Amino acid sequence: MDLQLEGKVAVITGGSSGIGLAVAEKFAQERVNVLLCARDGALTMQQAERISNTYNVAAVGMRADVTQVDDIAQVVKRTEDEFGGVDILFNNAGVGTKETIMDAPDSDWQYYWDLHVMAAVRLSRALVPMMRRRGGGVIVNNASICALQPLYHEPIYNVTKAALVMLTKCMAHEFIGDNIRVNNVNPGLIQTSGWEVAAKERTANSDMTWQAYLKNYAEEKTPIGRFATPDELSDFIVFLCSPRASYCVGSSYYVDGGWLNVTT
Repeated sequence: MDLQLEGKVAVITGGSSGIGLAVAEKFAQERVNVLLCARDGALTMQQAERISNTYNVAAVGMRADVTQVDDIAQVVKRTEDEFGGVDILFNNAGVGTKETIMDAPDSDWQYYWDLHVMAAVRLSRALVPMMRRRGGGVIVNNASICALQPLYHEPIYNVTKAALVMLTKCMAHEFIGDNIRVNNVNPGLIQTSGWEVAAKERTANSDMTWQAYLKNYAEEKTPIGRFATPDELSDFIVFLCSPRASYCVGSSYYVDGGWLNVTT
């Protein structure tokens, strides 16, 4: 299927690894030019160079901490300087948390609010005018199944991702008049390095391997009985960014192997 994306420009946060990198590669396969940003500048630039050489598209990598207003301004400037505008924004930067409500300080709540919510607000606010000049665009926010079905060891993550889902709905209503579609994805178990690190920590003093831990966890939580790969999720995200998904506006899409067990 031709996704009709050739020649478009996409900005991807958290683009140096995991879901962000998988989405960047899938965009490049569709002949989309990409700007990747992440906190590890060296790795991000290395990945961008590899993508450019592999797929023969323009790929730019840069260091940016999207909790910082000045760093976001640099992402916006680089996008304008390198590409003259943008068609797609994938707000992907984020990470799980571990705390209790009673013990987590205000600073933790503020940090993850800036990472999961305000980064999407600030980047969208800055890039939407560029999309308008190009006749429209697409924004996809990467939330989580935890926005609706929480994991109780990470209340900050649950709350901020729920806020991102509502932000998506509000943005979709506000921007569709400019032909800018906004949606969010709510992934379930995606095997990223974060899950692997957590599994290794939890099995460090046991006879169980980290691979077995993840296998057992997936079999317990999901009907499909396994984690997805970032590549599997990226297929859906890139489709959602394409004109083939032109009637998808303001929706939350669960890509979770059947894990969601509540109704909305």
